Amino acid sequence: MKTSLTIRKKAFYVMLLMQVMFVVYMGRIVYIQTVHGEELRAMAFEQQTRDRLIRPNRGTIYDRNMVGLAVTETTASVSVIYVQMRDREMTAQILARELELDETEVFEKISQRVALVRVAQQVDKEIADRIRAHNLPGVAVDEDIRRVYPFGSLASHMIGFVGRDNQGIIGLEARYDSYLAGSPGRILSETDVAGRHYEGARAYRIPPTEGHDLVLTIDAVLQSYAEQAIEMLVEQKDALRGVVILMNPQNGQIYALANKPDFDLNDPFTIQDPELAALWHTFTQEQQMNELNRMWRNFAINDTYEPGSTFKIVTSAAGLAEGVVTLDSPFSCSGCLTVGGRQIKCWRSPRSHGAQTFVQGVQNSCNPVFMIIGEQLGAELFHDYLMRFGFHEKTGIDLPGEAVGIMYSADKIGPVELATMAFGQSLTITPMQLVAAAATVVNGGYRVTPHVGMRLIDADGNIVEEFAPERGAQIIPTEVSDSMRFVLESVVSEGTGRRTFIPGYRVGAKTATSQKLPRGSGRYISSIMAFAPADSPAVVALVLVDEPKGAYYGGQVTGPVMQALLENVLPYLGVEAIYVSEEELDVAPVIMPNVRGLEKNEALRVLKDAGLGYDLIGEGGDILEQFPIPGEIVNRGERVLLRVI
Repeated sequence: MKTSLTIRKKAFYVMLLMQVMFVVYMGRIVYIQTVHGEELRAMAFEQQTRDRLIRPNRGTIYDRNMVGLAVTETTASVSVIYVQMRDREMTAQILARELELDETEVFEKISQRVALVRVAQQVDKEIADRIRAHNLPGVAVDEDIRRVYPFGSLASHMIGFVGRDNQGIIGLEARYDSYLAGSPGRILSETDVAGRHYEGARAYRIPPTEGHDLVLTIDAVLQSYAEQAIEMLVEQKDALRGVVILMNPQNGQIYALANKPDFDLNDPFTIQDPELAALWHTFTQEQQMNELNRMWRNFAINDTYEPGSTFKIVTSAAGLAEGVVTLDSPFSCSGCLTVGGRQIKCWRSPRSHGAQTFVQGVQNSCNPVFMIIGEQLGAELFHDYLMRFGFHEKTGIDLPGEAVGIMYSADKIGPVELATMAFGQSLTITPMQLVAAAATVVNGGYRVTPHVGMRLIDADGNIVEEFAPERGAQIIPTEVSDSMRFVLESVVSEGTGRRTFIPGYRVGAKTATSQKLPRGSGRYISSIMAFAPADSPAVVALVLVDEPKGAYYGGQVTGPVMQALLENVLPYLGVEAIYVSEEELDVAPVIMPNVRGLEKNEALRVLKDAGLGYDLIGEGGDILEQFPIPGEIVNRGERVLLRVI
């Protein structure tokens, strides 16, 4: 009896223990399912699937007329899943042959004990199809993409390029990368715990999200005009580099931004300079990277320079706005001006411009005129206008790496600094800052934000986002802007910008010849800023060439290029020619005669017979140099610049 009771007690305790254990186990299961369920399911899924990424289609970059400047092609990628391979040697041999790779390197790569290794990306479809046909175990051929630039080097510094991972590196590709890139998709394949496929295993495809397309303000035709013009000038003058910018001064839309030399967007890591390329193998990796970065630099926004006489438009506008000068204000040029105990020469020294009005001073680009205006404004007010025009800050253009102007603070501007800054020395700005300032001067006085992005669209063409920066503050009165357009138009009709004259069109311009530091080095930057039509500007343009060989005067070197450029640009923009006189209709081309080596009076007679005017530099009786050069086609009535000894 006692034994039976003991047995029943033991059975009771065993059952009680089992019930407790059951409750504990159930509690544990519930806890795991509710607290760690998602985590464990994900781990199981990860263990029993193989995940391969699908790169998304990168958004297309279009010009304003929907011409593709950067597009995406469908290609393939080739990967190897280690545990699914059966014959590594054969796999390496076939892949190396089809992909034209080193067999040893391929074998080493696919021998890595990792879940998946990428052997090649951006493989052409024909090659990918041949690899698929081999039906190699463990070899996966998936969708891939490749970025292609149909026009090669067109707008290379502005568009930029992507790396092997399709991420933007420079230019618009980098600036708008988050919009263009999209999101990757995935291919999920069921496997056993060892990562091997089994019969009946399923595969899942999660499609990628395509990037948005970017529409630019750039016009591919105008970009081509600009690049052809500056490339010809850089080659003819054996110059270091050159820039052309075309912009709508009313809203800041950039029509063209050209830098030469440039590079091939489809092969951006190949140096274009033959001499540099020949020495490439002797450079360290750091030196090579420095040279590549130098080739990729967008001079129009990444670097600053002393603008020289084109900056006189800012001094002029400030002087007129503050009433320290009027169009008829009298000035006298003796060839130099003493400021703060230092004699500062006019560019025409030792000759002088003599008595002249303010308008004539601008036409002649007379340095003393602007030194006097700067003195009358005073350092503090002059500096204030530099701030208003935005030379102390970025223009805000939607391109990476923009630099800002470098100038004295107001308390550091002495008499000499004020005088030289007033005619464009002792400060540096970017070419884009100058164009933005010129737009303000001629558009009624309003600041604008230069920009190249116009809008984002989806795959169906629907607008996702518009990029249209609003006009900024008005910093000079409308009547001052009107006066400046009149004055700068007279620079073309009667002053240093004569070579920009185009029959039927009203063009305003300002030329510049900037001497690079150190002074006396014989290195110059020649440039011209122009706009048209003068009464209602549709385009403002800058042509700049760095270190031209031989002739270097801005009007002589860049004026004809600007003329040729605007002759193409204005009709393309729909600006019709309006001839206001019979003289304009009858402008006849003239072949520039050769007067080098002639006695001065004889040379002047030859020019007069050809219907050409002249300006003299230097003292003497014989002609040393002439600009334009002999044999060049010019317009009747143009003025020739003669250097006499």
